[in-house]
Amino acid sequence: MQSIVSYFREGRRLPRWGIFTIDIFIALCSVFLAFFLRFNFHLEDKHLANMAYAIPFVILVRILSFVIFKTYAGIIQYTSTEDGVRIFYTVTFGTVAMALSNIVSLYITTKYIVPFSVIIIDYFFMMFFMASFRVVIRILYYEMRKVSQDPTYVIIYGAGEAGNIAKKTLDRDLGGRYKVVAFVDSNPQLANKRMEGVMIYHASERLEELFQGEKVDQLIFADTNLKLSEKQKLVDLCLKYNIRLLDVPPASKWINGELSFNQFKEIRIEDLLERSPIKLDKKNIRQQLADKTVLITGAAGSIGSEMVRQIIPFKPRKIILLDNAETPLFDLELELRETVRFQGYETVIGDIRNKERLENVFRTFRPDFVYHAAAYKHVPIMELNPSEAILNNVLGTKNLADLSVKYNVGEFVMVSTDKAVNPTNVMGASKRIAEMYVQSLFNKLKGESDSTTKFITTRFGNVLGSNGSVIPLFRKQILAGGPLTVTHAEVTRYFMTIPEACQLVLEAGSMGKGGEIFIFDMGESVKIVDLAKKMIKLSGLELGKDIQLAFTGLRPGEKLYEELLNDEENTLPTHHKKIMVAKVREYEFEKVSADIEELIGLFDTQDNNKIVSKMKRMVPEFLSKNSIFEELDEEVESDLDDKDN
Repeated sequence: MQSIVSYFREGRRLPRWGIFTIDIFIALCSVFLAFFLRFNFHLEDKHLANMAYAIPFVILVRILSFVIFKTYAGIIQYTSTEDGVRIFYTVTFGTVAMALSNIVSLYITTKYIVPFSVIIIDYFFMMFFMASFRVVIRILYYEMRKVSQDPTYVIIYGAGEAGNIAKKTLDRDLGGRYKVVAFVDSNPQLANKRMEGVMIYHASERLEELFQGEKVDQLIFADTNLKLSEKQKLVDLCLKYNIRLLDVPPASKWINGELSFNQFKEIRIEDLLERSPIKLDKKNIRQQLADKTVLITGAAGSIGSEMVRQIIPFKPRKIILLDNAETPLFDLELELRETVRFQGYETVIGDIRNKERLENVFRTFRPDFVYHAAAYKHVPIMELNPSEAILNNVLGTKNLADLSVKYNVGEFVMVSTDKAVNPTNVMGASKRIAEMYVQSLFNKLKGESDSTTKFITTRFGNVLGSNGSVIPLFRKQILAGGPLTVTHAEVTRYFMTIPEACQLVLEAGSMGKGGEIFIFDMGESVKIVDLAKKMIKLSGLELGKDIQLAFTGLRPGEKLYEELLNDEENTLPTHHKKIMVAKVREYEFEKVSADIEELIGLFDTQDNNKIVSKMKRMVPEFLSKNSIFEELDEEVESDLDDKDN
């Protein structure tokens, strides 16, 4: 007895030959009982004579059905409804085979092999004993294992099919290590009912009460229809009680239609900062991009590569992947070829500052659309390297815009940044100057009958998970044991996911008439220190005990608060509630073009003060913050005032 208990406690599995042997024994017992029951436990000599050849025949048929349907192949500890269905088919097949054999035997010899009444009784005995054997083994397996270890107590959010499958997955994959103590669901009609023997509670009424009254280690989200706002509230509640969070992936991502525990994923901070899915005018975008050649600059970057992924479903003729980063471009090419299975692309290594190289690209591929995502974007680095900022962000944009006009590109969409609004740093100012050139160029060309290129600018803020952004940085710091570095306790930022940003770029491009600067609804601003604290909790760590926060001070050119881009006084609405048109000052093309030529000419001087001073004269609202260039503001402002007077 002790050895049997140890067998189940250790989680050992019954071998196939063992299951096969037991099933044969069940068949033998079943047919014996069927005979005894049929003849009221009084067997005469003629009945015993019949049994002498009937029982071997029955056992032979049952063995054949076991082999055909492989009843011994399943892991008996994880018996499920599929195993029940297999038992039904196996026993029914054997019973039908015996009945048909009886009919043939009756026709040939005028005798039954096995009495029909015995066959029917045996059928029900077989169904009962085979199913019971498996259920008993499963119960023994789980109960014995529960005794042997301290389980993780789980609440499953969602009492639908996904919740039911999630519980079965825990039972199957992890045995007694996980114990589901409750289901919770937002549907009040399910409250106080049971599923898989576990009570269902109404989420809004009982969840916090369960956290307080029950030992709960984890909450698993299995409700795919849960609103994002509700999920965010639930996550905050779980973090309050130090409860770990897991997500069940949608059924479309299950492997071969089956869910395993390894597919459960931890809730990430990106999941909590997401907003409701964006509804795109796919018909309009498809009409624009189908069978067209699309050039994407910065194609290997966070935004550029996602633009590639989102454009592919609209069936372009060809996508030109332009970037100067060789390894990331190779990785993207590998993804397209082996994962996405998309062949309609050309990989081009090139620098947007090199006009001769760009001209060859335009001349060779004749793009219909240009999505310009290439840029230097890191504020502190550009603050130290203004000459490179203007060469890449300004000259590079000018090269692309001029060539788009020369080669009759249908539409040029520039990806800009909210840091171009009242810029406080070199990076933001360089993007604002690029915007000025693109917009003024379009205004100049509007009256020219032979001009066909539409120029559109899109602005958005920080993108979740993009290269060099705060969330990947925090994640690395957590893995390294900390500390998490935050520049200032009051710093806030607007965030948007990479897919969301790219979807809005596509939508803005499809609705633009030319000359607009589109800005996106970035939602509510997020305090960076709160973001850091939440990431620490989601990692199962305790602030101040397992990991520390460190405040490093604002970096050069960094703002404390980002501008509110959706201020009604500065924007005009569009038909899409998340996209607005910025009302900005317009400039004469000749003036902007001359200023840019002068600005680029200063590159050879490598004099940062001269370069930044010129940028401030071009963008009067450019006032440096926490930067060595603050001393230039008063001088430039005085010069501009004298010029106005």
